[in-house]
Amino acid sequence: MRRSLLRAVLAGPLLAAPLLAQSRAITAADYARAERFLAFNTSNLVSRTGVQPTWLPDGRFTYRVRLADGSSPLVVVDAIKGTKTDCTAAGANCPAEPARANGRPAARPGSRAPEHVSPDGKTAAFILDWNLWVRDVATNKETQVTTDGVKDFGYATDNAGWIHSDRAILTWSPDSKKMATFQQDQRNVGDMYLVKTKVGHPELSAWKYPLPGDSAVSMIHRVIVDLSASTPKVVRFKMLADQHRSSVCDHISCSGGELSDVEWYADGSKLAFLSNSRDHKIATLRIADANTGDVRDVLREEVATQFESGDNVANWRVLPATNEVIWFSERDDWGQLYLYDLTTGALKSKITTGDGPVLSVERVDAKARMIWFVAAGKIPGRDPYFRHLYRIGMNGKGLTLLTPEDGDHNTTLSPNGAVFVDSWSRADLAPTAVLRNASTGKLISTLEQGDISKLIATGWKAPTRITVKDRAGKWDLYGLMWTPTALDSTKKYPIINYIYPGPQGGSVGSRQFSAATRDNQALAELGFVVVAIDGTGNPTRSKSFHDAYYGRMSDNTLPDQIAGMKQLAARYRFIDLERAGMWGHSGGGFATASAMFQYPDFFKVGISESGNHDNRNYEDDWGERYHGLLTKNGAVDNYDKEANQSLAKNLKGKLMLAHGTMDDNVPPDNTWLVVDALIKAGKDFDLVMIPNAAHGYGAASNYMMRRRWDYFVQHLLGAMPPKEYQIGPKN
Repeated sequence: MRRSLLRAVLAGPLLAAPLLAQSRAITAADYARAERFLAFNTSNLVSRTGVQPTWLPDGRFTYRVRLADGSSPLVVVDAIKGTKTDCTAAGANCPAEPARANGRPAARPGSRAPEHVSPDGKTAAFILDWNLWVRDVATNKETQVTTDGVKDFGYATDNAGWIHSDRAILTWSPDSKKMATFQQDQRNVGDMYLVKTKVGHPELSAWKYPLPGDSAVSMIHRVIVDLSASTPKVVRFKMLADQHRSSVCDHISCSGGELSDVEWYADGSKLAFLSNSRDHKIATLRIADANTGDVRDVLREEVATQFESGDNVANWRVLPATNEVIWFSERDDWGQLYLYDLTTGALKSKITTGDGPVLSVERVDAKARMIWFVAAGKIPGRDPYFRHLYRIGMNGKGLTLLTPEDGDHNTTLSPNGAVFVDSWSRADLAPTAVLRNASTGKLISTLEQGDISKLIATGWKAPTRITVKDRAGKWDLYGLMWTPTALDSTKKYPIINYIYPGPQGGSVGSRQFSAATRDNQALAELGFVVVAIDGTGNPTRSKSFHDAYYGRMSDNTLPDQIAGMKQLAARYRFIDLERAGMWGHSGGGFATASAMFQYPDFFKVGISESGNHDNRNYEDDWGERYHGLLTKNGAVDNYDKEANQSLAKNLKGKLMLAHGTMDDNVPPDNTWLVVDALIKAGKDFDLVMIPNAAHGYGAASNYMMRRRWDYFVQHLLGAMPPKEYQIGPKN
């Protein structure tokens, strides 16, 4: 006993409180109780949710949801009447479900290389030996359509930075006769190397991975492959090579192998596309002639920080019949739609106005001159991250809210635009799926009402929706808070901040209902308050909100997190700010280590997983998009002071670093740099390197979760965790 007290005194004030609080024992039974709130235990307690319609040629649609008894029958809906039929066998009234949608990658027969199927389902494109090939689906006849592709200068290749696969990146024309793609030049691009752990000689993995500041990065030479003639023809665009960039994500394919930022004319005669500058500050809309390769510029958008054309989807649309283009811009601080002349590039009119950004254009009816779009933040008093579907005329008149309920709406329009399926919910409200008229929003029928009664019967409770002010008191910040189900408000609980700082996402993630959000509730069950706060710098709000720490990546919303946690502690007396911790993965790992180094007197315990600690060691597109191009001033560059190893000497609390040794997204060198700096500074820390794990930890995920629980229990709660508890389904 005397030795224990002596160690507590010698440890100093930082660790004295947790160590002296070790009167409570955390047992295996406590971990088992917490484990009940993980997804593998909660997901089967929720039924009649997750409606995803598959539209049929006759206007009907089908879907499946899990019922309370565990079955998931096929449901067929008459989209006009709203009537439902449960089907048990294919037939006249019970159609067979499509095996897969055309245009998506599928496995090539006899090979693992994925194919890209044409809209008519007759032709499949794939890559072989750096060239593009096509296969006749009916006969399996294969034809080589390009011949000059070579290693590191191949066609349609999906290999740049953290993305590297065998799939072909292209977009088919509507008539299935042409493909828009590129020949990607990586001949002088630097390599990334990882070594697999094994017995015997090491196994090297190497691929092209450009970094910020590299003189040579991936470039794409745009082409169209024309299959309409007896001999396939490659039409090269008459322009310089484009940067490997899109206005949507940090890759040129943001969804399913489709080439982003391209749009075919309906007759396949022309292709509209965006050329994006390396630093994402300039986007140029261009039109290419599919037969000659001639290219003309239409309009150009230039911003001071970085240009995005929507929320994970490009929001611009060309309207050849009326010689117009719908354009997206954040020039008035909100994401708005504008109408331009397609020939001159002159602005004709502004379509949307007011607060709240347009997130995605869902449908354009050129004849009726109507647009359906998803937006957020247009309804005062609601969580500004809630998505709602709207309709508006191209003249900017007749704005109609089609999804009125106070929640996050996930909508799917029918192919003919007459109706839509709306699945809406909140973190504290079970999902409801309805069918609505797409012109008026009028309810046609309720398809499903989510049933969470079994979940609630286990003692589950929804997280608390929270609102706090940012560091300057300017903006409202929104988030969620998880507390123990047996919360005793007269006691004090350590607080753990789960963080993902963005700038392309946020800590909360989806606003839809979830029976388990990561392990947040499970962690709370062990005696913590867990919070997730979307700070400034997160997307889908105003441009100024999103750009709050542009060029200052180590900000990581940390001043907002601290401000929010202080407000919550004043509001909820059971929160103990003297025992504050943080954890996060990837960008959250970067933020957590940064928090421990920049605010060592506030955050006492941190767990940093797979962090991009130095963005000079992360792929070029992400860093240059949100931090700007790397510039040097003598031996120092503008990324140096944002790197975590530069601040590691400030560590005071308990820090655990973790990384997968085969992480091809955020290479493990990012963590090794921090380890090296901590060692040189003489700092104590903990390290978990997971052999052969990628960015996600795969089979080791539950192990890492348990280590995370143990670390917070021991160093933040001041208790001894059960030894080597095994998290996972119990058979």
